[in-house]
Amino acid sequence: MLTWKDIISYSVNGNPKPNKRVEKTETEWQQQLTAEQYRITRLKGTERPHSGALCTTHDAGKYNCVCCNEPLFDSTIKFSSGTGWPSFTQPIAENAIKYEKDTSYGMVRVEVMCNACDAHLGHVFPDGPEPSGLRYCINSESMQLEKAI
Repeated sequence: MLTWKDIISYSVNGNPKPNKRVEKTETEWQQQLTAEQYRITRLKGTERPHSGALCTTHDAGKYNCVCCNEPLFDSTIKFSSGTGWPSFTQPIAENAIKYEKDTSYGMVRVEVMCNACDAHLGHVFPDGPEPSGLRYCINSESMQLEKAI
């Protein structure tokens, strides 16, 4: 189980190696994604709180990257944080997420990205529920739910 100490270490010392890498040109990303998905995942945007389709969804399944379809989070670790974005306590695998220090907007945060394709997902904070204490705050537009059968 990842802890805040692990997250900080990854953001400072480098991230775990992904299972695969997906690289496309900006033109290819623009052709594949909707305008809003592109703005959020490739330009590091954020959707308005409580506006995402996956915010209140609690169907069983896996939340995959909208850009490359790599699994990111499992529905079993999703929780209602009240923040207005889908929230998770752990990634589906330790190497699924890439972490970088983010000092935009006068704040110090840890940005989370898909480790396979570098899509911006959101941020992680140390104010989640136990046992990890982590809250991955993720944009709905950056994921697609693969429902369990």
